[in-house]
Amino acid sequence: MMTKFRESISKEEVKEMPKASFKGDITVVDTQEKLRETIKYMDKCPILGFDTETKPSFKKGENNVVALLQLADDKRAFLFQLKKLGLPNELKMILANDNIVKSGVAIRDDIKALNKLNGFVPGGFVELQTMVKDYGIEDMSLLKLAAITMGIRISKSQRLSNWEVEKLTEAQQLYAATDAWVGCEIYKRLKSAAI
Repeated sequence: MMTKFRESISKEEVKEMPKASFKGDITVVDTQEKLRETIKYMDKCPILGFDTETKPSFKKGENNVVALLQLADDKRAFLFQLKKLGLPNELKMILANDNIVKSGVAIRDDIKALNKLNGFVPGGFVELQTMVKDYGIEDMSLLKLAAITMGIRISKSQRLSNWEVEKLTEAQQLYAATDAWVGCEIYKRLKSAAI
């Protein structure tokens, strides 16, 4: 028996929901040592929420390279500063691993941008915008999917901030971690609703 979710939700209804953000540990991965620790942890994760951030471009024709890769479960979020690390092979192995689900919203362009840094064959990726169609959900943004499936409101206030900065602010870290964590949680709620 599948749990029924709402088809859509208004901006006004979302505003009334309790604001929530990631409550676990956030690790900014900017060194090889942190990368090794992180890979050990992620190798054991069955599901990771996935997202990326790119410095916004305000000039026509100007495109920035992806600056941050976020992967999170319900306990830990990892923010990979790609300007410092590039896309190391160990991280490519996680992104190519079919045994680790990596779920997110509008992931096609994220994967394309990561592939420009260091090519890999994506494995285990789940596009939540495709998955929710089976549940009759029509609203596709991460914000609205979080409201419909989790009953929470997430902040999008840092979306247009500079993701290429040397040191991410606490607000940026929380925003980035929350976006990845929500991708993981939505996936788990949809899966348990299908039982």
